[in-house]
Amino acid sequence: MPVVTLPDGSQRSFDHPVTVAEVAADIGPGLAKAALAGVVDGKEVDTSYSISADAALAIITERDEAGLEVIRHSTAHLLAMAVQDLFPGAQVTIGPTIEDGFYYDFAFERAFTPDDLEAIEKRMAELSDSDFPVQRLEMPRDEAAEAFKKLGEEYKVEIIRDLPAGEIISVYKQGEWMDLCRGPHVPSTGKLKAFKLTKVAGAYWRGDSNNAMLQRIYGTAWRNKKELKAYLTRIEEAEKRDHRKIGKKLDLFHMQEEAPGMVFWHSKGWTIYKTIEQYMREKQNRNGYEEIRTPQVVDMSLWEKSGHADKFGDDMFMLKADEREFAVKPMNCPCHVQVFNQGLRSYRDLPLRLAEFGSCHRNEPSGSLHGIMRVRGFTQDDAHIFCAEDQIQPEVADFIDFLHDIYDDFGFEEVIYRLSTRPEKRVGSDEDWDRAEKALGEALDAKGLPWEELPGEGAFYGPKIEFSLKDCIGRVWQLGTIQVDFSMPGRLGAQYVAESGERKTPVMLHRAVLGSFERFVGILIEHYEGAFPTWLAPTQAVICNITDNQAESVKKLENFLAHKGFRANADLRNEKIGFKIREHTIQKVPYLLVIGDKEVENQTVAVRARQGEDLGTMTWDQFAELLATDVARRGRVVLES
Repeated sequence: MPVVTLPDGSQRSFDHPVTVAEVAADIGPGLAKAALAGVVDGKEVDTSYSISADAALAIITERDEAGLEVIRHSTAHLLAMAVQDLFPGAQVTIGPTIEDGFYYDFAFERAFTPDDLEAIEKRMAELSDSDFPVQRLEMPRDEAAEAFKKLGEEYKVEIIRDLPAGEIISVYKQGEWMDLCRGPHVPSTGKLKAFKLTKVAGAYWRGDSNNAMLQRIYGTAWRNKKELKAYLTRIEEAEKRDHRKIGKKLDLFHMQEEAPGMVFWHSKGWTIYKTIEQYMREKQNRNGYEEIRTPQVVDMSLWEKSGHADKFGDDMFMLKADEREFAVKPMNCPCHVQVFNQGLRSYRDLPLRLAEFGSCHRNEPSGSLHGIMRVRGFTQDDAHIFCAEDQIQPEVADFIDFLHDIYDDFGFEEVIYRLSTRPEKRVGSDEDWDRAEKALGEALDAKGLPWEELPGEGAFYGPKIEFSLKDCIGRVWQLGTIQVDFSMPGRLGAQYVAESGERKTPVMLHRAVLGSFERFVGILIEHYEGAFPTWLAPTQAVICNITDNQAESVKKLENFLAHKGFRANADLRNEKIGFKIREHTIQKVPYLLVIGDKEVENQTVAVRARQGEDLGTMTWDQFAELLATDVARRGRVVLES
C-alpha cells in the first residue's frame, strides 16, 4: 500500500501499485493530460513507471525545464522514426538533446538534401498526429543486441556490446519502431507539436576521425508553436548578427586555412581589441592588481606538477628543444604561481592579485572552431588572487562588484549566477572541496544574489561561480568566473609566513571577467550588430568635405579631435556628399560630420548621428564636448552621476 508524497508535502495512499500517470489522474484530469514524466525519489521516470512502495513524486509537465528536455529527447526519437520510415536503409546511432534542441546521427548511403529535410519534417508531423503510444521495454543485454542485429542496426549493437554483460537494457517503442534509450519519454507522440529541423552536417561516429562519417540532422523543439516561432525569429536575428559576416563587412578581422583557429586582426578590429585591453588594464590597476607577463612556452614538468598534463594533455601544443619537451601554455595559472614563489611571502602581502593578458593556445577540434568565438589562439583577462582562507569571501564579494561595474560599462545589465561544484575527475580532498563550495555559496548569499547550482561542472582543481550575460536578443553567454583552488598552490610549492610564524599554503582564486578577448569581441559584434557604442567604435567620427574648398578645414578638425584623444578620420575623396554619408552609415560610424563653405567661414560643423538624426550645426568645441560625454557614457544607457 504505497504512500506517495507530493512536492507540497501532501500525501496520497493507494492499496495497490500505481503508475505516475495514475497518480496524476488521481490528483485531477488537467494534470493527467499535462503529465509528461515524473521524478520518483529523485529519479526521472516515464508516466508508465509503477510505484509499489512509499515514495516522493513530482509530476513533470511542459511548464518544467525537465519537461522541455523530455520533449526534445522524444522529438529526436520522432525524427529517427520518420527518417527510417522514409529511408528504410538508414541506420540510427545516437540522438541527444542540446541547447534549444536535439540532433540525431544517421548512417545512410547518400547525403540528405534540403528537400529530404522538408519531407522528414512533414512525416514527423504525420507521426505526431497519429499519437502513437510510447512504450518502455526492458530486456537483457544480449537479447537487446540480437533484436537490433535483426533490424540491421550495427551501431546500436556496438553500443549495446560496450555495456556490461547481463545488464538490463531499456528500449522504447512507438508503433512498430523502436530505439535503445534510457528515457524518460513522453507518453505518446501526440505530445510533440512544435518542432523544426534546422540543418544537416557531417559527424564522425563517436567523435573519432578514424571512424565512419555520419550525417547529423539538427532540430529544435518547444512547448508550443508560439515558443517555436519566437525561437526561429531569434535565430533569424542571430544570423543577421553573425560576427563573421559583420567582421568582414566592417573590415575587423579574418581567418584563413594557413592558421586554423587563429585570428588575423585588421586595423579596425585591433582598435576595438586594444580599447578593451586598455580599459581592463585601468580597471585592474585601480582595484589593486599587479600586471605581470609570463612565458609562452614552458617545460612539461610544470604542467605535470600542476595536473594540467593529465587533464588537458591532448589539447596542448607540444614541441621539443634541447632534448626537452615543452608545451605552449594552454592557461596561465601555473606560471602565476611561479611568480608568487619568488621570494618569501608574508601574510602581510596577502591578498596578492596578479593579472595578465595571457596569450594561450589549445588544440581545439577543427569541427568546433567558429569564427573568433571558438579559436585555438586566444588572450584572457586572467588574474589569480593569492589569499588566506578567511579572505576568500571578501575577495569574492569585491570581485562581484568589480565585475558588475565592467559589465554595466559594456551595456550588459542582466547577469545570471551559477555555482559549479565538484566534478567526478578532480584533485584535492573532499574536505577542501566542502570548504571551497561553502565559501562561494556564502559569498553569493551575502551579496543577496539569486543563484543555481550546477553539480559536477566545477574545474578539476576547484568549484567556481560562473557569470553569464544575456544579449539583446536573449541569448545567454557564459563569460566571467571565479574559482577557489586549495590544491594547485600546494602542488607547486607556494607558501607564505603566517602571523603565527608558521608556513602556510595560500588559497588561489582564479578569476576572469571577459574570458577570451577574441570571444568577447565576437559577442559585442553580435550584441551591437556592429554598431558599437562610441567609446568602442574603431572610428568615432568621419569628417566629410563637400568640395575641395573645405579640405584644409576638414584636416584641421581631424587634428583637433585627434589631439583630444578621439578617433576621427577625414574623408576627402572626390565623391558626392550623399555617397560618403551612405558609405559611412553602412560602416556604422557613430558621428558623420560635414563641412561646407558656411561651416568653414564660421568654424562649425554639421553633425549627423549614425541613426540618421540631424544634430544640427555645432562649434568644434561643442562637438568635442558632445563626443566626450558620449565616450564617458560607455555602453550605459544613462550616465551615472
